[in-house]
Amino acid sequence: MLATALVDRIGSGLWASVSVLYFTYVSGLSVARIGTLAAVAGAIGIAGAPIGGRLADRFPLTRVLIAVQLLRALASSALLVTDHYALLLVSTSLGGLGDRAASVLTKLYATRVAGPDRVRYQAVHRTLANAGWAIGGLAATAALALGTTAAYQWLLAGDALSFVAAALLTMRCGEPQSTRRMVATSKDPSPATKPTNPWGDRTYLAYVATETVLFLDDAVFKVGLPLWIAHASDAPQGLAPLLLVLNNVMVVALQVPLARFGATTTAARRLLIPLSAAFVLGGATMGLSATGGAVSAALLLTASACAFTLAEMLHATVSWELSVALAPDTAQGAYLGVHGLAQSAQRSVGPLAVTAAIAAGPIGWASFGTAIGLTCMIQHRVVRDRLTGPALSVPSITVSEH
Repeated sequence: MLATALVDRIGSGLWASVSVLYFTYVSGLSVARIGTLAAVAGAIGIAGAPIGGRLADRFPLTRVLIAVQLLRALASSALLVTDHYALLLVSTSLGGLGDRAASVLTKLYATRVAGPDRVRYQAVHRTLANAGWAIGGLAATAALALGTTAAYQWLLAGDALSFVAAALLTMRCGEPQSTRRMVATSKDPSPATKPTNPWGDRTYLAYVATETVLFLDDAVFKVGLPLWIAHASDAPQGLAPLLLVLNNVMVVALQVPLARFGATTTAARRLLIPLSAAFVLGGATMGLSATGGAVSAALLLTASACAFTLAEMLHATVSWELSVALAPDTAQGAYLGVHGLAQSAQRSVGPLAVTAAIAAGPIGWASFGTAIGLTCMIQHRVVRDRLTGPALSVPSITVSEH
């Protein structure tokens, strides 16, 4: 499954770098139509997380994941054969649905196969995914130098083929035993101590609501930093892509080492305190970058990028552990599907939040970081009572990666 993540993200890196350009120069869409396309795909994609989670609780996980990968391949391939706007809407929407479902399913796979080592497994998985994304992005940059329609089409074809390859690799992975099956076959099952329907679980829903806020670091790098550098600081314009590279390099280098600090449920909850500080520091240095000259702006923006990247990595570690530890053993898929809504919702809310921070100036960024820092402390309190019991532990199994 780790090899699958690498192949999947190489393909995604190929497409993410050129999607807007493809729709502009190959499909001939206006800016308004491209924006609508992205918005509709994002909105429909939100449903992918809970749907994927529910299906994984009812059917073999690897089979569901294979079907989702093939759906993504079909959606990408369809873009190659039509410029009709309605069909483009359908294809991108199916792709968004599959993307969010695949994200939840791979996380659930890690939960079942790695058991108590799930945080480290997810850290390795994320490191490989970031490396794949970077490889795909570099390949796309090289192809864009050609500037031809054929080059764009080959990049999109590469994206589709990566999903087919990911499906083939998934076929070679062993099916992990679900906790639902383990509980059902137990001779002495323990009584349920947690709700089994995430939509009726107020504690989990409150936790997911705080997660939506904590995921805002994603919008900082995709929207906030480039716009802030362009419109409100004296830093050179070329700093924006360099800071994105810095973010990627830090994640690849440090995500696995940092994961050991959240290897248990108690440790993961404890990490919410330094996570809060990292968000506050990131917002403060971002705001201060607009108050000096070019050199100080560049230094403060670099410090802010480092702080937000640290927050990103710490939050990933905390999220991997708590999202599972708060869920009942027999409904992991359904619960992780609901948790996946946090990241999906952030994709819509995030750009609005960071543009509001930019509009408010330096105080806006300070407030942005402080608000997320306070949300970390709220989450620390929300999950406290639920985590008094033992953390989930799933026996690991051997999975073929050959």
